Amino acid sequence: MSDLKSCPSVDLEEFVDNILKKYPAKVAKKRKDHILVRKEEDPARESIQANNRTVPGIITQRGCCYAGCKGVVLGPVGDMVHITHGPIGCGFYAWLTRRNLFKPGEDGKNYSTYCFSTDMQEQDIIFGGEKKLKQAIKEAWETFKPNAISVHATCPVGLIGDDVQAVAREAEAELGVKVLAFNCEGYKGVSQSAGHHIANNKLFNETVGTKDEAIPGYSVNILGEYNIGGDAWEIERILEKCGIKIAATFSGDGKYDSMTSSHMASLNLIMCYRSINYLAEMMETKYGIPWAKVNFIGVKAMSKSLRKIARFFEDPELTRRIEEVIKEEEESVEQKLAPYRERLQGKTAMLFVGGSRAHHYQDLLRDLGMEPVAAGYEFAHRDDYEGSHIAGKIKVDADSRNIEELKVEPDSEKYSPRVSPEKKKELEQESVLGHYHGMIPDMPPGTLVVDDISHLELEELIKTLKPDIILSGIKDKYVIEKFNVPSKQIHNYDYSGPFAGYKGAVNFARDIDMMINNPAWKLAVPPFEKKPLLSADLGTD
Repeated sequence: MSDLKSCPSVDLEEFVDNILKKYPAKVAKKRKDHILVRKEEDPARESIQANNRTVPGIITQRGCCYAGCKGVVLGPVGDMVHITHGPIGCGFYAWLTRRNLFKPGEDGKNYSTYCFSTDMQEQDIIFGGEKKLKQAIKEAWETFKPNAISVHATCPVGLIGDDVQAVAREAEAELGVKVLAFNCEGYKGVSQSAGHHIANNKLFNETVGTKDEAIPGYSVNILGEYNIGGDAWEIERILEKCGIKIAATFSGDGKYDSMTSSHMASLNLIMCYRSINYLAEMMETKYGIPWAKVNFIGVKAMSKSLRKIARFFEDPELTRRIEEVIKEEEESVEQKLAPYRERLQGKTAMLFVGGSRAHHYQDLLRDLGMEPVAAGYEFAHRDDYEGSHIAGKIKVDADSRNIEELKVEPDSEKYSPRVSPEKKKELEQESVLGHYHGMIPDMPPGTLVVDDISHLELEELIKTLKPDIILSGIKDKYVIEKFNVPSKQIHNYDYSGPFAGYKGAVNFARDIDMMINNPAWKLAVPPFEKKPLLSADLGTD
């Protein structure tokens, strides 16, 4: 039996069995391994399947490889022009949907509000689009003079065989501007995760380490932070207050030039583990920069992450300053959160969002006295659920083998370990460096973990667990709200934010309180509760 306070009578294992019975036998067999009822006190004994192809015919939240490359990792870099080589619909889909805010640097360059596309038509599919792409790159350079240009191939481009790499090399030589070409055709891999990996590889090979510029003081790179609603600016405010300099952000509010010299920083901080852990691991191997998994979402999580940074640098003055900032910020935010916590205490939530966000926001919900009762990722791998220690044990399938694994070695000139081997081992044992414990260990017994959730499973969860709110994405936001359950979109914050850091926690609490305690939800009646939308009889012929 579940030990959920909100649903003490729900037998989650029986509930899962009933869902699986609604599927054909072969589908049920596949989905069973993607659903986990947390019951073990020791999470190391529990496992879940992930990063497999979605069963055809099942509606899920996933995006494509192109969306992961252009829409997530590269798109937020605002001083670059990002060209979608494909139909206009692909470009529009990846344009401003995640509200990655950008503040131009001293050069004033900002192209984040533009949508660049080669707008491929039928004739381009027949005769090829390479000439059109070359012309688009030339026009983008002559018109805007960006600091760099990226080209993103979509499904039709891969099918007809346009060589975007050759076009990019020729354009770069002719125009004298860096042109990064990504073979991120949407059909590659099983989800947008493949696009993240492809983006990481190209950034590592052709951007990181191309310019040496010393970064004084306590410097960090933030990886996997996309400045949705201004999150990166709130994180920057707190770190600078502590005396920590952000050398580069990958890639929210990111600048091309800062990424080229990011290998000079002292520490990599990973927010979204799944979208950018590849880059962190390769930078450690080549340049000696260690990485730490952090979470800047939530009051306690923010403070814990700051203390991780202090532990790494191990400077008494820096540690003292960080503790002062934590005390000051926590005291300020506690007064503001108190009235919200009183109204939200005991409310339940489900989270089905992207990669690490379904994990990160559980800390913030608990800060408000709320209970996460079910959670899952769209495009995670098993190590996102179970922890980074199992990464080497995961069987690589055919889809993953299509994504290149770079062979990286220490750079003969630029490799420089930031800490001694003894110190590094000590920090790894403390889980300060090189470790992510995953989401499952933070999910208590009596909760549910669902990978790549389908609409059927989501609807059954809503009917059975009756959550007070669901944190999800745009693809299912309005499906959820038709069940009279408010849904907070965590992919773009529903035009709110920031939600990161201490001030962000107050913004989030305000929004959640307005949604959950809005009386309108009790007054609305879904149309399918008034009368059936469809009716049919069994044919007699």
